[in-house]
Amino acid sequence: MDPRLLRVGFNPNIPNSARMYDYFLGGKNNLPVDRAAAEMVLKYVPEIPIGIRENREFLCRAVRFLAEQGVHQFLDIGAGLPTQHNVHQVAAEVVPEGRTVYVDNDPQVLVHARALLQDSPNVIVAAGDLRRPGEILRDPAVRAHLDFDRPIAVLLLAILHFIPDGDDPAGIVRTLRAAVAPGSFLALSHVVVDERPEAVAPVERIYQNASTPFVGRLSSEVEPFFTGLDLVEPGLVNLHEWRSDAQVIDPLLEKSKPYFLCGVGKVR
Repeated sequence: MDPRLLRVGFNPNIPNSARMYDYFLGGKNNLPVDRAAAEMVLKYVPEIPIGIRENREFLCRAVRFLAEQGVHQFLDIGAGLPTQHNVHQVAAEVVPEGRTVYVDNDPQVLVHARALLQDSPNVIVAAGDLRRPGEILRDPAVRAHLDFDRPIAVLLLAILHFIPDGDDPAGIVRTLRAAVAPGSFLALSHVVVDERPEAVAPVERIYQNASTPFVGRLSSEVEPFFTGLDLVEPGLVNLHEWRSDAQVIDPLLEKSKPYFLCGVGKVR
């Protein structure tokens, strides 16, 4: 085991949502406890791996779109374990000089990300918790790396459904929106439970024993996160419907709509 993980309080006996996500993606950065919890979730929502792969595809399309709009700065909060087609890699295809900040509160994510990205001068990794956005925004390293007087793309991908209502997720989004310059963007994706309400309680119970809770929300509860933003076409839609050029949609994903909504909003 990497000794750096022991120093930051790594616990191999608690399922970890980032490692479960990695398992759903078919990755190798997960443990037996993560795989066991993930398999229990799959009994209730078997299409999760499809949705998560679609979420990565949305990330790529959204970052590419934002870079094409002239945004050169990206703040990815809840970045998760590094995988293929990370934000800075996609952005560099359009804006090689682009700057990216990855933020996460998970010790394993931070250790892996810093090890992999230490030779990337336009990228930094910062410890931060979305539930305390002010701390992220005041972080000296974040402020030094990003120019908050110029447009920034704030990415909240598959993270808000791990923020309980008691932590005021709408207020968190408002705080981030108020901190960035006009012309900035917010890209957001969120699991919704409109078509699978019977799965909410058992899945929430599984995640209660993991590193972060899961909160099942309806589409009507996700829409307000974009209040005060100008939604980019096609608006708040299922992942595979956002500016996709895919010719074939997985039938399993089509059968459970809406399941995983996404959108991009522009700050006025």
